[in-house]
Amino acid sequence: MISKIKKATRIDWIITLIPLALVIALCGIFFVAPTASNEVLSKIRFFFGDTLGSYYLIIGLGIFLLSIFIACSKYGNIVLGDKDEKPKYSFFNWGCMMFTCGLAADILFYSFSEWFMYAVDPHIAEMGNMQDWAGVYPIFHWSLIPWGFYLVLAVSFGFMLHVRKCERQKYSEACRPLFGKYTDGVAGRLVDLLAVFALIAGTATTFSVATPLMASIIDSLFGMGLDRVAVTIVILLITCFIYTYSLLHGFKGISILAKICIFLFFGLLSYVFLFCGETKYIVESGMSSLGRMLQNFFELSTYTDPQRTASFPQNWTIYYWAYWMVWCVAAPFFIGGISKGRTIRQTILGGYVFGVGSTIVSFIVLGNYSMGLQTAGKADFLAEYTANGDAYSLITNIINTMPFAQMVLAIVLVTMIAFYCTSFDSIALTASCYSYRSLKDGEMPHRSIQLLWCILLIMLPIALAFAESSMSNLQSVSIVAAFPIGFVMVMIVWSFMKDAKAYMNSDNNH
Repeated sequence: MISKIKKATRIDWIITLIPLALVIALCGIFFVAPTASNEVLSKIRFFFGDTLGSYYLIIGLGIFLLSIFIACSKYGNIVLGDKDEKPKYSFFNWGCMMFTCGLAADILFYSFSEWFMYAVDPHIAEMGNMQDWAGVYPIFHWSLIPWGFYLVLAVSFGFMLHVRKCERQKYSEACRPLFGKYTDGVAGRLVDLLAVFALIAGTATTFSVATPLMASIIDSLFGMGLDRVAVTIVILLITCFIYTYSLLHGFKGISILAKICIFLFFGLLSYVFLFCGETKYIVESGMSSLGRMLQNFFELSTYTDPQRTASFPQNWTIYYWAYWMVWCVAAPFFIGGISKGRTIRQTILGGYVFGVGSTIVSFIVLGNYSMGLQTAGKADFLAEYTANGDAYSLITNIINTMPFAQMVLAIVLVTMIAFYCTSFDSIALTASCYSYRSLKDGEMPHRSIQLLWCILLIMLPIALAFAESSMSNLQSVSIVAAFPIGFVMVMIVWSFMKDAKAYMNSDNNH
């Protein structure tokens, strides 16, 4: 009884209740005035994404380059834990949990759809043609820079948790070497509130982007002509129940779910690659796209379209960097937590190998399957997309061209649910830790707090689904939330470099 009371007094009610009140207020606005709220979102998005877009690009490229420097420098030798500590998880288990926490079900949505969204964009025609560039941008937007965000912050948090043995698992604590005594004051509170708001925005975008695809698949499987919004909301509630159940069973539940998700995911990729008839095109087009992305990496990373001939970076690259930045509130904490016993070099380079490698394979296999049918004239997906703009129905139609299509649709549906559950396990766990003033290494938040966050994270996606927000407005939620988080990320990395340098100097003196 006494331990429960002690645990309750350690709860940070400001960080818990203010986001709760904000989410309830936003949900109310989206329910009461869906059209007006979408219009306001659109205007705010234009200001941040168009006027201040270069800010996101600079942070993206800067953090990626810094990740390579850290991995290759003397900082890379630091063990995240005691010096003789061994990794708690095997490379495969570690990679599974890292990959599934960092990428929710939207990787499947975008792997199928991103090439045709780009193919109809005027910028692709400016650069050359669909064959040369529509497969390049998906790989660029989901590989080196996004995982750079995760991995630099993961080692920063891992150092804080496992080397410095900090009991406050918060963004503000990661800034302590820079903030000093101000960490416990208004500055620290502001950083933590911004982090929690960004976390909620990231989950809202992720859930809202990909769940309509699940609704479309269910409609295709059962042909019941159900209302997509209603089905989407039911899917959100079912997913919430599954990831809540898994989370309440701790890391063991998360690890099992992550492995199931990975086997389903790679099983799907293997089936499409080996048995759907486009293997040669997938390999050759995938190699060409990967080579072109690497060859033009710095040009793609710094392109701003100053004359706005197509506004491609504003519509896509800036959105993606913002999207990954808001996810950085949760995923790197989780990656840092499970990386105990690994060196900083192993964490960064291993993360690039497993995370980037798996992501690239997904886009090459699933994207090039349908692009192969398009270029061979076996189907005209672009005409269908141009006619109705419904990416969700088009993906369902793409899957229906595969052998045993009903089976594939069912596997995609189950894999998406597994991805969502593993991702939101880690997010809800991180958010629960934010509700505490301090938590010892390995200590779990109280189940009631975990349950509160599981419910809180699902509320805004339901409101956005109800308001039938457009893809652009869903992107706006992340772009707005990421703006202040960019400053915080820079401060965290600066703090880590300062603290790690002091740690190595004190170590050398001994």
